[in-house]
Amino acid sequence: MRLPMLAGLILKPAAVVLDALATPGRRSWSSGERTHLEVRGFHEPGREDAARDLEQRLAAVEGVHGAAVNAALGRVVVGHEPHVTAGALARVIGEVERDWALTGRAPRGEAHPANPAPAARELVALGTAVIGLSFSALGRVLPVRALPPVVPALAALVDSTPGLRGGIERLLGRPAADAVFAIGGTASQALAQRPIALVTDAAYRWCMRGELIARGQAWERWERHTGDRMEFHRAPAVEQPARPRPPPVGPVERVAHTSAGLGVAGAAGVLLARRDGRRATGLLIAAAARPAKASRDAFAARLARDLAAAGSLVLEPDSLRRLDRVDQVVLSTDLLRTGRRVIGEVAVTDESTDLDEATSVVYDLADPDVPPRSRGDWTVRQRGDELEVRHRGTRVAVASLEEERHPLADAVLDAAKRAGAVVETPPDEVAARVRELQADGHLVAVVSADPAALAGADVGIGVPAVDERLPWQAHVLCPGPREVCGVLDAVEPAHRASRYGAGLSIAGSTFGALFGGFGPSATAAGRASFPVHFATLLALAVGTWTGSEAGRRPLPIPADRTPWHAMSPEAVLSRLNSRRAGLAADESEERRRAEAAAGEPEVMGLARASAEELAGPLTPALAAGAGVSASLGSLTDAALIIGVLGLNALIGGLQRLGADRELHHLIDSSALQVRLRRVGTALTARADVLVPGDVIELRAGDAVPADCRVLDALGLEVDESSLTGESQPVTKSPPPTTKAGVADRTSMLYRGTAIAAGRGSAVVVATGERTEAGRTARLDGDAPPVTGVAARLAGLTRITLPVTVGSGAALLLADLARGNGISQALGRAVGLSVAAVPEGLPFVATVAELASARRLASRGVLVRSPSTIEALGRVDLLCFDKTGTLTEGRIRVRLVSDGSITRDVGELTPAMAEILAAAVRASPWHESAESLPDATDRAVLDAAQAHGAGTGGLGEPTWLGELPFEPSRGYHATLTATPDGPLLSVKGAPEAVLARCDPPVSLDAVDRLAHQGFRVLAVAERRAGGLDDLDDDRVRGLTFRGLLALADPVRPTAAQAVADLRRAGVRVAMITGDHPSTAAAIAAELSLGDGTAIMTGAEVEASDDDELAARAPEITVFARVSPAQKARIVRQLNRAGRVVAMTGDGANDVPAIRLAHVGVALGATATPAAREAADLVVADDRIETIIHAIVEGRAMWVSVRDALSILLGGNLGEVGFTVGAGLVSTRDTLNARQLLLVNLLTDVLPAMAVAVRPPPGTSPGDLLSEGPEASLGAVLTQDLIARAVTTATAALAGWLAARPVATPRQASTTGLVALVAAQLGQTVAVRGRTPLVVAAGAGSLLALAAVVQIPGLSGFFGCSPLLPHQWALALTAATAAAVTQLVLQRLRA
Repeated sequence: MRLPMLAGLILKPAAVVLDALATPGRRSWSSGERTHLEVRGFHEPGREDAARDLEQRLAAVEGVHGAAVNAALGRVVVGHEPHVTAGALARVIGEVERDWALTGRAPRGEAHPANPAPAARELVALGTAVIGLSFSALGRVLPVRALPPVVPALAALVDSTPGLRGGIERLLGRPAADAVFAIGGTASQALAQRPIALVTDAAYRWCMRGELIARGQAWERWERHTGDRMEFHRAPAVEQPARPRPPPVGPVERVAHTSAGLGVAGAAGVLLARRDGRRATGLLIAAAARPAKASRDAFAARLARDLAAAGSLVLEPDSLRRLDRVDQVVLSTDLLRTGRRVIGEVAVTDESTDLDEATSVVYDLADPDVPPRSRGDWTVRQRGDELEVRHRGTRVAVASLEEERHPLADAVLDAAKRAGAVVETPPDEVAARVRELQADGHLVAVVSADPAALAGADVGIGVPAVDERLPWQAHVLCPGPREVCGVLDAVEPAHRASRYGAGLSIAGSTFGALFGGFGPSATAAGRASFPVHFATLLALAVGTWTGSEAGRRPLPIPADRTPWHAMSPEAVLSRLNSRRAGLAADESEERRRAEAAAGEPEVMGLARASAEELAGPLTPALAAGAGVSASLGSLTDAALIIGVLGLNALIGGLQRLGADRELHHLIDSSALQVRLRRVGTALTARADVLVPGDVIELRAGDAVPADCRVLDALGLEVDESSLTGESQPVTKSPPPTTKAGVADRTSMLYRGTAIAAGRGSAVVVATGERTEAGRTARLDGDAPPVTGVAARLAGLTRITLPVTVGSGAALLLADLARGNGISQALGRAVGLSVAAVPEGLPFVATVAELASARRLASRGVLVRSPSTIEALGRVDLLCFDKTGTLTEGRIRVRLVSDGSITRDVGELTPAMAEILAAAVRASPWHESAESLPDATDRAVLDAAQAHGAGTGGLGEPTWLGELPFEPSRGYHATLTATPDGPLLSVKGAPEAVLARCDPPVSLDAVDRLAHQGFRVLAVAERRAGGLDDLDDDRVRGLTFRGLLALADPVRPTAAQAVADLRRAGVRVAMITGDHPSTAAAIAAELSLGDGTAIMTGAEVEASDDDELAARAPEITVFARVSPAQKARIVRQLNRAGRVVAMTGDGANDVPAIRLAHVGVALGATATPAAREAADLVVADDRIETIIHAIVEGRAMWVSVRDALSILLGGNLGEVGFTVGAGLVSTRDTLNARQLLLVNLLTDVLPAMAVAVRPPPGTSPGDLLSEGPEASLGAVLTQDLIARAVTTATAALAGWLAARPVATPRQASTTGLVALVAAQLGQTVAVRGRTPLVVAAGAGSLLALAAVVQIPGLSGFFGCSPLLPHQWALALTAATAAAVTQLVLQRLRA
C-alpha cells in the first residue's frame, strides 16, 4: 500500500474533525459597518449574472447600503447598519447559491488574510509545543511511556518533503493537511518526549504566527482604506489558466527529495542488514530536510511582516515561498507612466527665435488643463497633441505633449533587474508573454494592474489601476511602485535564503546520519535529532535575517523630472511656492516635517548592530561547535558557546554604535554652514535644515549644499569635477537653458560642487538623496572592496582557520586510532575549534581607529571617518598645494623692482614707491588689511602702510569694483575712479600679467628673484572705459609698472619634519601654483629630494596620461599648475600605485583633495568646500601637525599588530597546547568550557585595552617606520609564532610539571592557569602598556583565580582548586613566558 493511501486511512478522520472545528460553516469577518462573507462558486468564470443577483438581493435587505462580490477572494462585501447580523446575510447568500447551483470554495479564499483558522491553528500548535516541553520534562522523572520516535520521524519527513506533503494535501485538502502537520506533528514530538524538537517547533510556529498576524493587520488597514466604496471591493471572476508545465524546482526541493530518498534507502538497508529499528529511525530523523523548509518559511514570514509594515497586503503567502525560484520579471509598461501628459520636445519654427527663450515661455505659461495663457507678447495654446507658441501673433515654436514617466519607473526597473531578466510588455500582451516564459521553464513574477495578467502569474504583484480600482487577483497587493520595489528586492535574498537553508540541511542530515549511525543503538534517535534540529534553529535565524534585507534597504528615491533648468527663475519660484526673499521659518519647518515623514532614515539600534556582527567569519566555527556539543549531549557546553557568541556580537554591536556616535559627533562639529534667506533676512544655518524652496546665498569657496536653480549671479564659476569629472570651472547664470546634460545646465547648481569664483543666490530644488549626487550614490549597490586592516585580518583568518581545522582533524584521527569513542574524539575536536576562535578579532581595528581619531581631535585634527586612520598609515607620498605650509606663514614684501633696478622695501625712491602704490591699487585697498582673507593682499597693504605709499597721487580715489584672484586666471584686477578717469590695476603671477602687457614683457629679473626663493608679483595698469573692463577677455593692453618680491621664511622645524618623513619612506612633493624657481628654492632648502625634479604646468599639459603616470612619482616640485592639472597629477599618482595625501584650503583644491587617498583641508581659512571634501581637517597649516596625523596612523598599525598577536598568537598557542597534550594523553586536558573561559579572559578586554592605548613610548621616527607591511607583514608573523610557541610551551610545562604532584584534574587545572597567566603576562609586558592594560590583565587573572578556587564554580568548568605549590608551578611557567616576551622585544628594538 502506498504511503499517501496509508496516511489517508490514518489521518483523514482526524483531519475532517480538525477542519470542521477550524472553519465551521461560512467564513466571515466584520468591521462593524461592513461584513465580508464567504461565497461559493462565484470564482468560476461566467457567474456574472449570479453575482449581480446576489448583490441586488443583499441590497434589498433592510439596513444594507450596498454589496459587492469579490470573486477573486471568494467573498461578498456588505455595507450595512449595525443591527444587521451576519446570519441574516448568510441566509440570503445561501438562497442565491442554491438557486444558481453554486458550489466550491475559491482557492484564494483559503488563504484570505482575515481567516481566523490559520492563526488559531498556529496558536494551538505553539501551545502544544509549550505544554509538550513540560510533559517531556515530567516524562524523565515519571513512569510515562514515550511514543516511539518513528512516528514524529515519519511526520517530519513527510512534512519537509514537498512531493510527499503534496500527496497528503491532495488527499486531505490544504487546510486539513496544514492542521494535521502543525498540531499533529507537534503533538507527536511531545508524546515522543523530544524537547529539542519541541523547541524547534515552537520557534517555527512563532514565526508562522507572526506572519499571519501581520497579514491580518495589513488586511484591516486596507479594508478601512477602501471603506464603503463598493466598486473598490468588487472583482469579477477571471479564468485561472493552467500552467503549461510544472514550475521549476529550487534548492529546497532538490535537497528535500534527495535527503528523503537517501534516508529511506539507508533506513531500509539498516533494517534489512541488521534488523536495527532504532538506528533506522535515527537515519529517518536525519533525512528530514527541516532546515531547508524552515529557512524558506522563516524568510517568507519575515518578508510578509516587513511588507505589511510598508503598506502592502499579502493575499497569497505561498507566493513569497516561490520567490526563491523567480528568474523572470514581466513589467506592464502602463505602470511606468503616470497617465498625465507633460511637455516634451520644444522646436522653433522661426529661425530668429531663441530656443531657450521659447522653452522658458512654454514652461512658464503652458498648462494642458487650462485655456490659452499669455504674457506680454507671448501666447501658448494647445492644439491637439502639441502646444503652439506665438510671439506677437506669429507662430514661432511648437512643443509636443507626451505621457509622463513615473518618478519611480527607473527604481522599479532597477529592482526588477536585480530580481532577474526583465520583460517590458504592453498590458494587453502580459498574459500571453507569461505563458510563453512558463512554457520555457521559467518562474515568472508579474507587476501589473490587470487582473487577467496577474491571474496566471507565479508571483503576481498588483498595484491600483489609474482609476484606483484594486486587482484582487494579485498575490501581493502594493499601494504603489515604491512598495513594488520592496517585493522585487526580496527575490535575490530569497534565492540566498534557500541556498543557505539547503546547505544547513545537508550539514544537519550529514551529522545526524553520522551520529545516528555510530554509537549505542538505543540512543541513536536522540543523537541523530540534535544536528537536524540545531540546524533548523540556525535556518530559522538565517531565514529571518535574510528576509529582513529587503526591509532594511533604503526606500527608492523618486526621480524629479521637473526641468528646473529650462524654466525661468520666476516660474521655478512659483512652482516651489517660494520667493526671492526666501521662505518664512514656519514654512521651512513644515516642509522639513513633510520630507521626514516621507522617508525618515532608519536609525540602527543595538539589536540590529549585534545581529550584523553575527554575520562575521567567527560565527560558523562557534555555531558548529555548539551544535556538535549539543549533539553529544552536552547542552551546557552548547549553551555556553552560544552565550559567548551572543556576548561577542553584543560587544561588537556596542562598539559599532559607539563608533557611529563618535563619527556623527565629529561630523556635526564641522557641519556645512550656509547663508540662508528668511523672508529677506540673511542668517547662517546648517545645510541639513534646507528644504526645497529655501533661498541661499553663495560666494567663492562655498560648497553647494543642495541642488539649486540660480536666481542671481555675478561672475559665478563652479567646480563640478565631483559630479561631471570636468576639472575646468563652469560659468553659471540665471537664464534658462534647454541643454539636457547635467554638465550643460548653466542655470543649475548641484550638491557636492564648489563655488570657484564670484557670488550669487539660488533656490533649493532638491536636498539629500533626492539630489543628482544622492541618486548617483544609489546607483552602485555593490559593497566597497575590502582594503586596509580589514583585508589583512581576512587574510590572517584564511591562514589560521585551515591550520586549526587540520589540527582538529589530526587530533580526531589520533583519538580514533587509539580506540577512543567518537563522542570523546569529537568532544576534543570541538574544544580545539573553540580554542581557535579569537573572540575579540572583529572589533580590534574599530576600537584602534576610533581611539586614534580621538587623540588626533585633541591635537586639532578632525577625522571625518575613523577608517581614514588606516589610510593615513599607508600614505607614502605627501603632496602640498602651496609652499606656505612649509614656511612660517608670515609673508612680507621684501624687494621692489622696476625690472632693472631692485631695492629693499625700506629704501624706495619715489619711482619705486609708485610701483608699490600701483600694487596697492591692484588690491582691495578700500578694506583694512586685517580683514582681508588673502595673505598676499595683506602683505602689500601692510608694506604700503609701513612705508607711506598709499594709493599714490590720485587725489581722492573711489573704489568701483574688482575681478578677484582665481588660480585659473593668475591675477587680481581692480577698477578705481580717479580725476583722470577709471584706472584698471592688475597684480599677479608674472607670466599671467606680463603676457597681457602691450607690448608683452619678458624680464630676467623674475627668474633671478624667484631663484632667491622670493615669491614674485608683477604689477601693471591702464586707463579703462568703465566696469565692462572688469572682464577677463578685456584685461589686455596693460602698461608694466614693476615687480614685488615677497618672502615667507621656511619654518625651522619643517626641514627636520621632511627628513623624518623621508626616512620613513614618505616622499614629500609640492603641487603648487607658485613660480618654479620659488618652489625649487624652498624644495632645496628643505632637501625634499636628492636632486630636485621640477615639472611645470605646461609640461603636465603636454604629457599624456601614461607619460605623466611614469614621471610623476619621481617629481618633487610641480609648479605653476592649474587646479585641473593638480587633479590630473593626483589621479596619475594613484594610478602609479602611490598612496597619496593631498593638502589644500581653497575651492580650487577640491578636485585634487577628493581624488587623493587622504584629503587634508588646512587651517582655519579652509573654505567650506575644501572642508566638505577632505578626510582630515587640520586646525592649523603646519607640516608638523600633518606629520602627527601620519604618525598616529602608523601607530594605529602598531596597536593592531600587538592586539592581533594577543588574539591570534594566543589562540594558536591554545591550539598547540591542546594538540600537544592530546597526543601525550588520552584524557581531556582542557574541555570546551575551559577553552571558552581562556578566550574570554585573554581575548576581549586585554586585546581591546592594547588596541586603544596611545602609541608606544618610542620616537615618532620609529613610529613612522611602521605601516601595513612593516606592522602586519613579517613582523606580525614573527610575533604570532613567538607568542604561540611561548604560550603553548608555558602551558605544557605547567601541566607536565604538575602531573607527578597532582591529580589528573588538578594537573589540567594547572595547565589552564599556566595557559591564561602566560598570555596575560605577555600582554602586560607589551610595549607601551598603560594602566588600562595592566588593569585588564590583573582583572582577568583575579577572575581566573575565583573560577579555580571557588568549589562550585570550579567544578562547573571542570577544574579543581589548586594547592599553593601547583599555583607556583603555573605562575612560574607564566613568568617565564612574560620574561621571554620582554627579551624578544629588546632583541627586536
